[in-house]
This record gives sequence, C-alpha cells and structure tokens, in this order.
Amino acid sequence: MIEKTITLENVPLADFLGIENKNINELASAFPRSRIVSRGNEILVKGETPDILQITDILHSLIDHFHQFGKITEENVRGYVQQERHDFIPEDSSDGIIIYGTKGSPIKAKTVNQQKLVSAVRENDLVFALGPAGTGKTFVSVALAVRALKNKVVKKIIITRPAVEAGENLGFLPGDLKEKIDPYLRPIYDALNDMLAFEKLKYYMEREVIEIAPLAYMRGRTLNNAFILLDEAQNTTPMQMKMFLTRMGPDSKMIVTGDTSQIDLPVNQKSGLKEAVRILGQTKGIGFVELNERDVVRHRLVKDIIEAYGRSEPIR
Repeated sequence: MIEKTITLENVPLADFLGIENKNINELASAFPRSRIVSRGNEILVKGETPDILQITDILHSLIDHFHQFGKITEENVRGYVQQERHDFIPEDSSDGIIIYGTKGSPIKAKTVNQQKLVSAVRENDLVFALGPAGTGKTFVSVALAVRALKNKVVKKIIITRPAVEAGENLGFLPGDLKEKIDPYLRPIYDALNDMLAFEKLKYYMEREVIEIAPLAYMRGRTLNNAFILLDEAQNTTPMQMKMFLTRMGPDSKMIVTGDTSQIDLPVNQKSGLKEAVRILGQTKGIGFVELNERDVVRHRLVKDIIEAYGRSEPIR
C-alpha cells in the first residue's frame, strides 16, 4: 500500500469535502480498497498504485472544477469517477470518440480526413499521415496511441522526432542530445497533457511505458508490442527513415506524420518522408492519408495562411 498527498490551494476545505463530508465520502465509496482522509488543507490517499492514480486524477479534476465553478456536488464527483473509469473505448466507437481528455471531454476526429486517419490506423499496422501544420495529424495520432495503451492493445508508446535544427543552432544548449531536443518535442508533451492527468503521465514516463526520445535513440532497437509515432518525418534522411521503419517488431503499430512543405534539411538532402512515400506507395498493408487546409483546426486564419504560402512558394 502506498500513500499520496494532495494539497488544496485556494480551495475551502468544507466546500470541497461537502456537507458532512458527502463529496469525499462519495469518492471513497467508489474505491472501497483505498482510504481517503482529510487533514487541514491536505487530502491523504492510501491504497494500491492503480487506485491511487485514478483517485488523484479525480481529485485534480475536482479542484479544477471548483476553481471554475466555485462549488462541487456529489453529482460532480460521480461524473468524474465515471469519466476516469470510462477508459475502454472500442476502435469502431459509433460516436467517433477516440478517448476522453483530462477534463472529461471527448477527443474525436473533427474532419473527414482525420476520420480517414483513424480508420487507416485501424486497418493497417503502418500509416503515413501527410499534411500541413494545424491539421491535427499529430494530435489524433497521439490520441490513438493513448487509446491503444489504455485498452491494453500495446504495452508501451514510443514517440520520436528527428533532431533537425530548423534554422536554429542546438549546439549551444546544455545537456545531452535528449535534453537538447526536448523543447522541440513540446507539442508531443502538450498533447499527452491533454489526454493523461499529470500524475498518470509522470508514472508512465518514469517506468518508460511512454517514451519520448530523439530519432537517434531508435537505432539498433526492435520495438515490440508498442505504438510508435514518428513526428516531423519530413526532416528525416532516407537512411534514417529506413532505419526507423525497420524497427517495427511483432504486435506493433506505427504512424509516420509529416509536412513535405516544411522541410528543414539542407537543400541538397532528400527527405526520407518523400522517398518513403515514393518507394512504399503501392505496398500492401501500409496506409496513406493526406490532410489539407480544410482539416485545419487552429485559428481560422491558419487555413488562409497555408493557402497563401502554397500559392506563392514552390514545394521542393
């Protein structure tokens, strides 16, 4: 049995616990094998690791809820418990939900091409998702990976990017290659934070159930029973792409995402993504999905910016 302490900041304890502790008792009743005790402005949770992770996720959601709405009811507690336990979502979910996010809101494909990506991953072990920034290809791919992990289809998630300097110099940054490239992996961390509560994500990463690393760290490995995502693949060389694709082991899935209009390689260097699409385009068992400006889910101006650049610049 382990212990976890949650500190309530700017949350009146009586309001959080409810009249006669009804809110916290509602939560405790959902986890009979654990103990939940309030002490001052802290809540102490004792139990086994799986329950502790779920309880702390729910408590953090309730704290956020209180800050937003100023109160918590027993119904709110029951709702967050249900959301936390609503992990298993079938791949052919009729309402299109991939997973539920950290706030309990459903994450689903928002456009036709995003839905094509979901379907392609269901039908193929290797999928290439091509499209400009803001089309959701990385976000949807991460959501699919998290669902596969929650549903126990895979045992781990591996997410990687090539260490290309994109017009900036990484050499002056302190640390090893992973520490230098971590800022460039920020979009991946942001996506995961939308899908997994902080404590659960930390737990997974400490135990390498979720691994985020530069592409160089993939060399020489065989990736079994994993969901593997290569992001920003337009910045791989052909040799790097071949190395990555041949890491796939049994019971694994791969998604390769990239934008061939945003290549940061030297002018005389071929893109591994473009070469892979050319070489593997007719290979059975590999899916290809193209997203475009109609799939942009960011600010409405992003679509216009992409179209304007597409008209004015040749794509190499």
